[in-house]
Amino acid sequence: MSTTLSRRHMLGVGAAAAGGALLAGTAEAAQAAPAGPKRQLRAPVLAPGDRVRVVSPGGTPNPDNMARGIEILRSWGLEVELGAHVFARYGYLAGTDAERLADLNAALNDPGVRAVFAARGGYGTQRIVDRVNVAGLRRDPRVVVGFSDITSIHGRLWRETGLVTFYGPMVNWSDSRTGPESAESLRRAVMTTAPVTIARDPAETAAPVLVPGRATGPLLGGCLTLISTSLGAADTPKFDNAILFFEDVDEAPYSIDRMLTELRRVGVLSRVAGVVIGQITNSIGGPNEWDAAAVLQDRLYDLGVPVLGGLRLGHGNGQLTIPLGSRATIDAVAGTLTVEPGVRPR
Repeated sequence: MSTTLSRRHMLGVGAAAAGGALLAGTAEAAQAAPAGPKRQLRAPVLAPGDRVRVVSPGGTPNPDNMARGIEILRSWGLEVELGAHVFARYGYLAGTDAERLADLNAALNDPGVRAVFAARGGYGTQRIVDRVNVAGLRRDPRVVVGFSDITSIHGRLWRETGLVTFYGPMVNWSDSRTGPESAESLRRAVMTTAPVTIARDPAETAAPVLVPGRATGPLLGGCLTLISTSLGAADTPKFDNAILFFEDVDEAPYSIDRMLTELRRVGVLSRVAGVVIGQITNSIGGPNEWDAAAVLQDRLYDLGVPVLGGLRLGHGNGQLTIPLGSRATIDAVAGTLTVEPGVRPR
């Protein structure tokens, strides 16, 4: 996604400001039953020698950044192959809808492909997500990795199959943003069966946002803009009794307010067991206005559930990887999110 236009602008949604009083509170939430599919699917853990495929469901990646990402995957012993249209261009998309969909469906249904990595995000996944073929995943689950615009794919696969997927860096790799710790977090998430624990980083924009308490439920969500613009569509998971996770980039505080207000109005935020907030990157407001942390406090503190901000998940520096759909426990006082493994033993 371009850093000059917000993802909301790319989706063509107008802006409107909303306000409210700053609230504070604490909450204790009981362990919650999983939301969504009755059956949870986990792919086998990746191992050296496995074939993995890189596809571009949204925008076109940078060849140099792609070369670096492929180098990292190969250093783990994975056999990397590219979808036919990874570097295609059709306006701001990586090929036509038909081309991008064909690459994605082929990767999700080829029995020899053990993981599907998104090349990059940008915009375009929502144009094809309703036609994703999930039949092969039900029979033969595989690892799926991506973030940002790929939120739509995560939601659709969870809703249709119960597949646990991974919200983490894409193959369009930037060493300045995602260094060795980011690479190791991704490797551990998809190549080991260890649980994932993410700790609050005091340096993150949302770190001041905290409502004490503990809660457990499936971890669901992704990029806030994609969650907001998918409401009512087939890629929106049921967030009932879930731990809602969100992050975003290039959205002004009022825009974050608008999207959270939308989630309140349709009842999403009244049904979650807890909220975790990743990286709120480049959120710049006007003089004498609320900053992003103040907006988050205003929109979340009265929900009566634990809230933990400041996790290095999303578009910011040092991005880490988490499984979406796995059972997670938020401990806001300890400042940790612990998620059960997203893959199973072979």
